[in-house]
Amino acid sequence: MIPGKKVLNTPHALSDTTKEITDSVLDLTWTLGERIYIIFRNDNQFRRGKIMDQEQLSRIELIERLENPVTSQKYRFKILIWQQIVIWTKRIKRLFDLLLTIISLVLLSPVFLVTALAIILENPGPVFYSQVRVGKDGRHFKFFKFRSMVVDADKRKEELAALNQSEDGVIFKMKDDPRITRTGKFIRKYSIDELPQLINVLEGTMSLVGPRPALPEEVRQYTLEQRKRLHAIPGITGIWQVSGRSDIPFTGQVQLDLAYIRSTSLFTDITILLKTIPAVFAGKGAY
Repeated sequence: MIPGKKVLNTPHALSDTTKEITDSVLDLTWTLGERIYIIFRNDNQFRRGKIMDQEQLSRIELIERLENPVTSQKYRFKILIWQQIVIWTKRIKRLFDLLLTIISLVLLSPVFLVTALAIILENPGPVFYSQVRVGKDGRHFKFFKFRSMVVDADKRKEELAALNQSEDGVIFKMKDDPRITRTGKFIRKYSIDELPQLINVLEGTMSLVGPRPALPEEVRQYTLEQRKRLHAIPGITGIWQVSGRSDIPFTGQVQLDLAYIRSTSLFTDITILLKTIPAVFAGKGAY
């Protein structure tokens, strides 16, 4: 056993197939929101495994065969190296997010002011719209946007549920949503409504690049595979935003998000941010 770590002894609870074992561990880890050491039975042998990092949950590394101390030492060394790479990658990404966010807030302050005035003049009410979203590992946080709809938009959503144009039915999308104001259509088309999420980046609940944060009721409909989106910090933009935005069905969005999570790097983030600029100005797939 590993001192001070959560260990789940499941000699019979998990299937002998690697895929089923992997899926069970991923589901458990998403629920608990923490690293888990697990001992399971496979081919009549006990093994000890560790989820390397919650942003790489699709990869489970066996770190020890209890009957083979030489192999055990080799795995421990590999994991130590991998952990350091993951830690420093996260730190660099966070520093990059903070620097770019502070610069963006200063440069875009006139846009914030003009947008706020336009919203108030057309439909008096709050400038910002806040909503509970699901972040990394299922943690809830307050998500900010410029208000692009009428004040009672949430109450009217149930009335429009039957008109949902999302192919998968998990997320709500409607091209000609009557709740959206004229100002709202403009700021949505050019993603200006997303700018207040720079505040979320400063808080650390979001990143500049990552999977889009979902609503709690949407997450409750997720399959096990779709839940893997929650193993990364959500972002303002992401790989599917520069690949078609709302025109991509939800299952396609999930696959793109998982591909990003598996290959995340600072270079990837910079590439996506650069592609976001022309995608925003084109306004394709935004509604």
